[in-house]
Amino acid sequence: MTTATASRNWTGPALLSYGFRPFFLLSGIWAAFAMVYWLMLLAGGAPLPIALAPMDWHVHAFLFGYLSAVIAGFLLTAVPNWTGRLPVVGWPLAGLVGLWVLGRVASLFGASWPAAGFAAADLALPLALIAFLSREIITGRNWRNLPVLGLMALFALANAVFHVEAAHGAAHDGYGLRLGLAAVLMLIALIGGRIIPSFTRNFLAKRQAARLPEAFNRADGAVLGLTSAALLAFVTLPYSGLTAALCLAAGGANVWRLSRWQGHQTTAEPLVWVLHAAYATLALGFLAIGAAALDLMPQSGARHVWLAGAIGLMTLAVMTRASLGHAGLPLSASRPVAALYLALIGATVARLLAGLWPGEIWLLHLSAALWIVAFGGFSILYWPILTRPRRAPKAISAARPA
Repeated sequence: MTTATASRNWTGPALLSYGFRPFFLLSGIWAAFAMVYWLMLLAGGAPLPIALAPMDWHVHAFLFGYLSAVIAGFLLTAVPNWTGRLPVVGWPLAGLVGLWVLGRVASLFGASWPAAGFAAADLALPLALIAFLSREIITGRNWRNLPVLGLMALFALANAVFHVEAAHGAAHDGYGLRLGLAAVLMLIALIGGRIIPSFTRNFLAKRQAARLPEAFNRADGAVLGLTSAALLAFVTLPYSGLTAALCLAAGGANVWRLSRWQGHQTTAEPLVWVLHAAYATLALGFLAIGAAALDLMPQSGARHVWLAGAIGLMTLAVMTRASLGHAGLPLSASRPVAALYLALIGATVARLLAGLWPGEIWLLHLSAALWIVAFGGFSILYWPILTRPRRAPKAISAARPA
């Protein structure tokens, strides 16, 4: 039985026929809701008994709440393709979704819960994903993806550290935040380095382009090594001169790496150029963090280049593309989808400017509004794609994404 056959054999709701469907939909809804609720907290409202201090809740809701759903959807979809084993579908998939929902309910209503109870509810899904990924890699002998397993373990550890720090004071500028951020950024550098040149090569080859993206070589390995060193310095010594030097070097190296992937030839297709734009914000984030370590700009504004840009834009790009492909729709973004990308890029720019000009509060509001547009729009446009059965092959040629 193939992965596609296992998915088609599920006779229940289409939402549970593949891992990306429920998790991508819920991640988009949560990203928009969490930003709306954060604006309410900033305005002095607190209608729900949230489990963390407001700033800690805001950081955790995105880095560990939103991202855990995106990572779950990605891994549950990609790993069967990597290993050739069957996907998790149906009620077992519903159980994993339930673990994620449990964590979000705990974060919204867990003010009176013991700290250990909230942590256990929140860590249930990451630990389940680690068990799933370990089983698939070992059984399928897919040793190439052991680094992905290692980074997932670091991400779960970071979440646990965040809970410990939150229980003993503020956690929004602690080791848990920085370790979780570093683990995800390294995943983007590692997996992005596979999919961006691959998807770009496919796109350009169909158009018989003269130049194609360069294949992975030792230079890419060196950039990844420098990237990991810079992220390690960021986690351990975020305000040091060493961190500034390594991050500036990593930023420049990743700009060079990106330049080898022929992104300037992809402007005709938003599904492709958005991947290049997202990786560009990864590089820009290193430069911003390096500048912040030298006291040339605020740390908060610099980190949001990574949070909203590298992570937000890359995950939105992957979710929109993977959803179309696995739903049997053409890999071409409609104008509304392209507008979502532009809204999120605008949110990243506005948040960076808000860090540079802290007195201009309207920039924060603009950034938040554009974020809500991007992820709320994704949830609306992709609702039918994620909740309906895969298109039959005969219908694909006439189909067009919403």
